[in-house]
Amino acid sequence: MTSTKPLAADELRDLPATIDVVTAGRFLGIGRQSSYALARTDDFPVKVHRLGGRLRVVTADLAAFLGVAL
Repeated sequence: MTSTKPLAADELRDLPATIDVVTAGRFLGIGRQSSYALARTDDFPVKVHRLGGRLRVVTADLAAFLGVAL
């Protein structure tokens, strides 16, 4: 199993308007399985939008939560 390096807050500026819950979790230091589990129970730290079968997070919401100006 490989370890996934958390992403740095300044990398948010290069992302599209929405990102998947796993990528958002990486910015928060949360692993893949935990990200899905938290999203499923509505306990993810940032609002998760369910679009069909996909879980998306608005990048601006994540940046605001992290205190990063976009």
